[in-house]
Amino acid sequence: MSDTSVLEIKKVSKRFGGLRALKQVDFHLRRGEVHALVGENGAGKSTLMKIFGGVHTRDEGSVRFRGEEVHFHNPNQSMDAGIAIIYQELSTLPSMTVIENLFMGRMPTRHGILDWKRLHRESRAALALVGLERVDPRTTMDKLSIAQRQLVEIAKALTKDASVVVMDEPNSSLSPMESERLFSVIEELKQKEISIIYVSHKLDEVIRIADRITVLRDGEYVGTIDKAEASEDKLIQMMVGRQLNRDHVTRKPGTETLLEAKNISGKGFHDVSFDVRKGEILCFAGLMGAGRSETLRAIIGAPPLHSGTLLWEGRPVRFKSPTQALKNGIAMLQEDRKRQSLFMGLPIAFNMQIGALSSFKRGGIVDFNAATSMVRDYVHKLDIKLASIWHPVRSLSGGNQQKTILARWLAVHPKMLILDEPTHGVDVGAKAEIYNLIRSLADEGMAIVLISSELPEVLAMADRVVVMHEGTVEAVLSRSDGLSEESIMRYASGAARRGEAS
Repeated sequence: MSDTSVLEIKKVSKRFGGLRALKQVDFHLRRGEVHALVGENGAGKSTLMKIFGGVHTRDEGSVRFRGEEVHFHNPNQSMDAGIAIIYQELSTLPSMTVIENLFMGRMPTRHGILDWKRLHRESRAALALVGLERVDPRTTMDKLSIAQRQLVEIAKALTKDASVVVMDEPNSSLSPMESERLFSVIEELKQKEISIIYVSHKLDEVIRIADRITVLRDGEYVGTIDKAEASEDKLIQMMVGRQLNRDHVTRKPGTETLLEAKNISGKGFHDVSFDVRKGEILCFAGLMGAGRSETLRAIIGAPPLHSGTLLWEGRPVRFKSPTQALKNGIAMLQEDRKRQSLFMGLPIAFNMQIGALSSFKRGGIVDFNAATSMVRDYVHKLDIKLASIWHPVRSLSGGNQQKTILARWLAVHPKMLILDEPTHGVDVGAKAEIYNLIRSLADEGMAIVLISSELPEVLAMADRVVVMHEGTVEAVLSRSDGLSEESIMRYASGAARRGEAS
């Protein structure tokens, strides 16, 4: 790492109407360093990135890139200067191929004709850098998993010969193995003296890979510390200004069974059995591709089960759609909020109200005053940071978008709430708020099914854990079984089965 400055931001401020996003923020990036940027949702991280990415213009302050004052008015200017940004909300084009997504707007030609052989060759080389050697570059993006799409975005940045690469939650959807590959890519970029700005809520990984860490809080600069000074507790205190309890809270869930699955099978899973009890938090753990999300989506009919028996409150059911499941008291927060849950261009209020509008009908007419009052109540209860409930939901940070979907499903008062990676892209402060909310809902008798790839989260929240491996259930573990990351990973990796077999 060199002491040479690549990017220097001084006293930058930005407002959006009545909302102050940044106030007098400083940031300094050196050549060949990994500089992490952390803070709660709404702290101003995304706004800062979008200023030097040419998406937003600053209200005041200076931005110097390679020693020169710059004013990027659009993303192309930033990109041409040598800054590549991989945003948390992926900007891939689903119906187009991997090749087209990698080289859109800069495809090489030969005698005026697209050079597809070269494109195919360079695409394979770019994909190999991020561990996607087996992906056919001619595949359309909608055929890839979220994790694969995220890796394609990283590969795209690497094809631009950027001197600065900004990664916004780059491994939020990656498996441990894929994350390790990402860290190797980052180390290779450092060796080439490419600078990395790494934005993440995973503080253990930030401490592992960053040379320096800058903390923002409520749009203001808190401080920058070296890796040697950093600890999770210190960073959390800088981010939220208080200590947070992240330990498991002992609970006494109910014993009444709400849902029972017996030998159910569907796309991506087979012969799965488990039960969910009233007032419990049942976690689903497993590695990428284990079939957790597929199992729970099939239970609500998206798509329907292929076979097996499903009992809801003691009676046989087979939900044909999520709407039918919702009418019976089962709601699900999907993992991919942008594609599966949110109407990004529509108001925050609409996104919250849409699930419960029928309950506000008076004589066949929706009482929008009552529905709006409900929205304001949940904005307050979940501490959603926004300028106006009438702004489009895309104006919110990732964590506040997640809270918006939570509010939508809480408004319908389900008996069972399925949460698929509910803290994906959510900061530690918001995580603590979501954890407290989940526990309070369970204490009130709601059954919570939590799918999570973060083992510390599973250990902090679960009353019981269903561990899946390659589409089937390997074990159902309770607190009395001595839950630990090691015990869960033993089943999730298939090592327990192989050990028994030997």
